[in-house]
Formats: sequence, C-alpha cells, structure tokens
Amino acid sequence: MSQDRNLASMLGNIQARERSIVRNVYLWMTAGLAVTGVTAYGIAANQRLMTLFLRNPFFLIFLFIAQFGLVFYLSARIQDMSRNRATFTFLGYAFVTGVTFSTLFYAFSVPTIFKAFLVAALMFGGMSFYATTTHKDLSGIGYYSGMALWGLIVAMLVNFLFRSTMFDLLISVIGVFVFLGLTAWDVQKIKRTNDEYGYSMSELDYHRASIYGALTLYLDFINIFLYLLRIFGRSDS
Repeated sequence: MSQDRNLASMLGNIQARERSIVRNVYLWMTAGLAVTGVTAYGIAANQRLMTLFLRNPFFLIFLFIAQFGLVFYLSARIQDMSRNRATFTFLGYAFVTGVTFSTLFYAFSVPTIFKAFLVAALMFGGMSFYATTTHKDLSGIGYYSGMALWGLIVAMLVNFLFRSTMFDLLISVIGVFVFLGLTAWDVQKIKRTNDEYGYSMSELDYHRASIYGALTLYLDFINIFLYLLRIFGRSDS
C-alpha cells in the first residue's frame, strides 16, 4: 500500500509539473504579446516617433536585424542563460517586435488589426487545445509543416519579384495553415519534454524551458496573425 501511495504521489507531482510548465509557457507567451501590443500601440500614437521611424528606413532595417539576432541568441544560448538573462532577452525581443509592429497601424485600419488578432487567437487557442488533448502523434504534422515553411519562404521571394496579388493571397492562406500545424507540433513537443524530463528538471532548467516554449509559441502566433492581417487587410488597400 505504501508503495502504491508513493507511486501515486510521484505521478501526481509529474502531472502537477506538466500543468505548471504548460501554464508557465502560456503565461510568458501572453506577457510577450502584451509587451508587443502595448509597445506597438504606444509608439503608433506618438506622431513624432512614427515620423522619425518612417523617415529613417535604415532604423527599421536595424530593428529587423535586431529581431533576428535576439531570436537566434535566445534559441542558441538558452541552456547557458541565467534566469534573468533568459527572461529579459525574451521580453526584449517582444519589445523590439512591438516597435516594428507600430508601423502596422499606418498600413492597416484598427478594426482590421483587431479582427486579425481575434481570429488568430481563436485559431491558435483551438489548435493548442487539440494538441494538448489528443493522443495522436503529431510528428508528421510538424515535419510537413516545417517542409512547407521552406516552400513558403521561396514562394514569398518569388512573389517579391513578380508581385502577384492572387499569389500573395494564396501564400497568406497557406501560411496560416503552416503555422497552425507548427503550433500543434510545438505544443505537443512542450508536453513531451515535460513528460521525459519535467520531474527531474531543476528550477533553472524549468524556467529556461518555459521561456523557450513561450518564444516558440509566440513566433507561431505572431506569424498566424501577420498572415491573417494580410488576408483581411486586402480591403484596406
């Protein structure tokens, strides 16, 4: 009986950690989205800052480079980072993204941005729920979505040269489904990582895993939102 109680206690601790790490990932992801949204809206509401940004394209290029640099740095060095460095790097990336996203308010109407965000949230939430509750192995979805992502990048480069409106719409629709697939796979990977290492994971590694998971899902959500914005924004053109 005591062995059964000990086993039940261990399983309970693993399940508690699973719920906790999943909750932690979504909390940090939400915090990142909040930083991005508040920053984007705050800067867009400041006419002087927006004039400065729009008149200095090299500054925007610098911001895009900074975004890629922060993502690469966080992804490559997360295992060596302290708790604070991992946190501030992720929030710093969310802030820089918010600065670049401020220009969206000049390219699209506020109702269009809100609609794209709401639909993205519903799609992301639905796919996350499916990935969290299903017993199916979603590795195939992750593999094919990853391959489709490379094809999507090539298609976007081609369309940059030819600028076909219908092809751009097709790319946007495919992009939404690609990142929905990646969302499902990433959510399941977070669960699997916890199943294998969650119980023995130190608090520092637990925090690192939460930040890295938050970054992954943040990127999935942002891309779904941007592709939907391109679809809905056609009426603003």
